[in-house]
Amino acid sequence: MATPLTPDRLLAILKAEGVKTAEYPGWRDRERDDETGKPFGPVHMILNHHTAGANSLAIVAKKGVTGLPAPLAHIHLAKSGLATLCSAGRANHAGLMAKNAYTSFLNEASKHPAPSEKSGTVDGNDLAYGIETENLGDGKDPYTRTQYDSWVRINAAIAREYGWSAQSCGCHKETSIEGKIDPKGPVEGYGTRARFTFTGDQFRTDVHERLQHAASWSPGAVTTYTVAAGDTLWSIAAAELGAGTRWPQIADLSHLKDGEQISVGQVLTLPKK
Repeated sequence: MATPLTPDRLLAILKAEGVKTAEYPGWRDRERDDETGKPFGPVHMILNHHTAGANSLAIVAKKGVTGLPAPLAHIHLAKSGLATLCSAGRANHAGLMAKNAYTSFLNEASKHPAPSEKSGTVDGNDLAYGIETENLGDGKDPYTRTQYDSWVRINAAIAREYGWSAQSCGCHKETSIEGKIDPKGPVEGYGTRARFTFTGDQFRTDVHERLQHAASWSPGAVTTYTVAAGDTLWSIAAAELGAGTRWPQIADLSHLKDGEQISVGQVLTLPKK
């Protein structure tokens, strides 16, 4: 049985994973267990969301929204990568999950079926940790590089603590019977990877990679290079990365358009050598 973590333990594992944390006033005792008569736990998965708005911390932690009292998640993740603890108990974030989808995460299946209400439902607020990641949810607002890195770390920290695999990390859109779309949108980058679109599969791949390392691990770092006279992408790649053929990685990380010329003084982003 996966008993919910104590507030102190939840905070400790996040810090050990390298997550920047803050504690919202009253978070240790703010929950929906007493109000609903439904205790939080045992827990079996992590559910990831986007906030669909900006400046959402107080809403998630304390204010709630019409018809849905706070807390709305256990953790609020800001654009800066700061994870604010909002609750250690039952939170209103998941709603009803399709049983077929939930079971796939419970069993850590390699594939997760589209949620079907016909399969039955379970109350996701009973059994899942919820993370609300700040993003407008319009498909255009990007998750920052730092934010995404923290997001992966948070999921890995909880999974590591329970001995779960990355297949216990789900998205609201993968379990909801209400047609939820979150999380969605572009990601500025992660490790040496340039801009990409968020998907549950890619996210779990990144969590899985992290779980293969110690909690102190960081994905491949990037460095910067200032263009000098006579430089070309090929020459920079050859000198800095050991192979001129790696120039497309520099172009990708630096968000250069096809055929775009570099100029003296321009700062480029380089991948790990």
